[in-house]
Parts: sequence; structure tokens; C-alpha cells
Amino acid sequence: MKIKKNDNVSVIAGKDRGKTGVVERVFPADDKIVVTGIAVYKKSVKPTRKAPKGGIIEVNAKIQASNVAIVCPSCSKITKIGYSMSGDKKIRICKKCKGSLEVKE
Repeated sequence: MKIKKNDNVSVIAGKDRGKTGVVERVFPADDKIVVTGIAVYKKSVKPTRKAPKGGIIEVNAKIQASNVAIVCPSCSKITKIGYSMSGDKKIRICKKCKGSLEVKE
């Protein structure tokens, strides 16, 4: 999977088309990702130690990875992901501006 955690992505298909967000979690076996603020649904929860009052909470759902496109941090455009070798390390690059897509954590 080319999309990694903390990547800035834009939704290109579905009900949230046009919105952008940061990838929270990646599920490579399912080819799905969780993006902050995208595919939000409400869920009822019983009172627990975490949520003593219980009630209705908002949860981000998984979305198909093919429905998002990465946003280049250097040129701020939606782009495809390419690869290049930097020494003995393989890095992801923007196909439009050839800038690095590696995220500093």
C-alpha cells in the first residue's frame, strides 16, 4: 500500500469528495484507511470507565484506499506516488514536482 500513516490525503470519490484529512490508521490487508474527519458516523455507547456518561459519540469509519489521493506537501497538489532511490533507501516522491512525500513524525 502506497499510503502511509500521517499522510495528507484528499477524497476523490464518495459522499465526502473534495474533503482533505490526515491518515490515522492503515489496514493493508483490507486495503482500507481511516482519515480524520472523513466518513464520520454516530455510535451509541453505554457508560464505561472511559465514557462515564455514555451517550452518542462520533467515530471515523474505514474507507477504501482507492477513493483517496495523496496531497504533496511541497506543491500542495493532488498527485500520484512515484519512487526513487536515495542512496540505498527507497523514498516516495510526487510525480508532479518530484518532491519527497516522506512524513516527519
